[in-house]
Amino acid sequence: MTTQSPEDLRFHDLGLADALLQALADVGYESPSPIQAATIPPLLEGRDVLGQAQTGTGKTAAFALPILSRLQRDDHTTQALVLAP
Repeated sequence: MTTQSPEDLRFHDLGLADALLQALADVGYESPSPIQAATIPPLLEGRDVLGQAQTGTGKTAAFALPILSRLQRDDHTTQALVLAP
């Protein structure tokens, strides 16, 4: 986990893949929301996370960005499973 205060964090501080950081920059995203800052680092480490936040706070990106960051292009086996109600 990072020791920076949440308001100082940028996506590049979280350990996401370079290609994903470029895509985020291309669409104008620089700073993670609190739920993203709290969940992305442990998810990138492969840990399980249970997070709760209000609608519109970036929960989908909080779980999707680490999945996308860890995908191996040359591995054609199942690499992620997302279950939703």
